[in-house]
Amino acid sequence: MRKKNVSNQFAASASRFESPAYAALRIVSGAMFLCHGSQKLFGWPAPGPHPEVLSQLWVGGVIEFATGLLIALGLFVRPAAFLACGTMAVAFFQFHWKLGGQSLIPLVNKGELAVLYCFVFLLFWARGAGIASLDFIRSGRR
Repeated sequence: MRKKNVSNQFAASASRFESPAYAALRIVSGAMFLCHGSQKLFGWPAPGPHPEVLSQLWVGGVIEFATGLLIALGLFVRPAAFLACGTMAVAFFQFHWKLGGQSLIPLVNKGELAVLYCFVFLLFWARGAGIASLDFIRSGRR
């Protein structure tokens, strides 16, 4: 009986951090995604491919940069996350699946990051911006 009580206390204590942890996940994921786009478009923060303007890789960089910025700021999170999620699904099936010799296993085709981003963005689309976001401020629910 004592174990169950400790478990309930731990869950209650941890649940206080759910909203801030979700906000941190959104902000950090958005900022990291923005960096992927920035690398393609501007060669920053690390040198990367310099795709031709309007090529598929360039458009992907624009989507990564713009949706990453919106998600990190918490502005129009649901549509931005939906677009980012779809972009990562396309990236996985178009590039990683072929890279792995038609293997759908992310560890084999080096698609782990695309899959993780896809499902994290799916969560953001389903749940919305949460606290510490411009969407939250705009809604007037402080």
